[in-house]
Amino acid sequence: MTKEEVFNKVKEIIVDQLDVDADKVKEDTNFKNDLDLDSLDIFEVVDKIEDTYDIEIDTDEGMETVGELVDYVLKQQAK
Repeated sequence: MTKEEVFNKVKEIIVDQLDVDADKVKEDTNFKNDLDLDSLDIFEVVDKIEDTYDIEIDTDEGMETVGELVDYVLKQQAK
């Protein structure tokens, strides 16, 4: 998958799971500062992404933006 394809899917998951305005979700969007997500919201997104891509996401990686999460998903898929 390309970075754009992963971004679009991650964006779709964030919008669907958390009822976030799609226009607010960009690669540099910060989960806490821009989307006002708490740890439970982030857990829901991570859980859905793990199921979608059949990967495990280490939440200790300190991902703060959508782009960092997309890059992490791409790295996990490359393994």
